[in-house]
Amino acid sequence: MLILIAEMKLRISQMTRFLVDTNVISEHRKGNKANAGLKQFWREVDPETVYLSVHTIGEIRAGIVNISKRGDCYQAGVVDQWLSHILRDYAQRIFPFDLDCAQLWGQLMAKHKQHPVDKQIAAIALVYGMDLVTRNVADCAGTGVTVINPFVSD
Repeated sequence: MLILIAEMKLRISQMTRFLVDTNVISEHRKGNKANAGLKQFWREVDPETVYLSVHTIGEIRAGIVNISKRGDCYQAGVVDQWLSHILRDYAQRIFPFDLDCAQLWGQLMAKHKQHPVDKQIAAIALVYGMDLVTRNVADCAGTGVTVINPFVSD
């Protein structure tokens, strides 16, 4: 189920918990240059209701390694410092991919084999009762997770 900006405000006011995908937290890092819809999401959400998955940490770490490999050590250091802040700020709000998530993920993959990592993130959101905030709406189709795409005003 896709939630648009107008409906997003209602869900935020109901203290829904949000599992934020890598593309959302990464765009948020841009500050004032971030997408307008995404900035609206962050202005209206209670930070204590925002969670990350271990996948996001892994994807950011992979990005740092790739930046280093291309020789941009300065930028790799900047992103690594940002990741340190993320790990500190979200220390108690990073969800693992556990046995229950693996069981559900297996069911989701049996239906459609595409986008296995996105389906793992969707499984985490479903198991722990969260809405998934991502730009990758199509990658989560058919999982049953409630998806909020704050980028709709692109």
